[in-house]
Amino acid sequence: MDSSSRSKLLHSAVAGLIALAAAQAASAQQAAAGDKEKCYGIAKAGANDCGTATHTCAGQSKKSNAPDEWKYVPKGTCGQAGGTTKPPPKTGK
Repeated sequence: MDSSSRSKLLHSAVAGLIALAAAQAASAQQAAAGDKEKCYGIAKAGANDCGTATHTCAGQSKKSNAPDEWKYVPKGTCGQAGGTTKPPPKTGK
């Protein structure tokens, strides 16, 4: 791979990381507006909205409906979706 190709690849990777950070910031802002709430236990694998004790980023959940994974939902709809707004108890190791 020549240096031009490496440079293009590096620029693409950096652009992707910037776009991901911007998307996460937008999601956090939307939730902070007060019309959303965290709903635990309803996120599908790979579709969670933030990190947990086992990973640090959105979209990294390995199992659907894990009790510690959450998604933002419209306020007042979590129970209807089968989730809870209360995080699971922390367990000591």
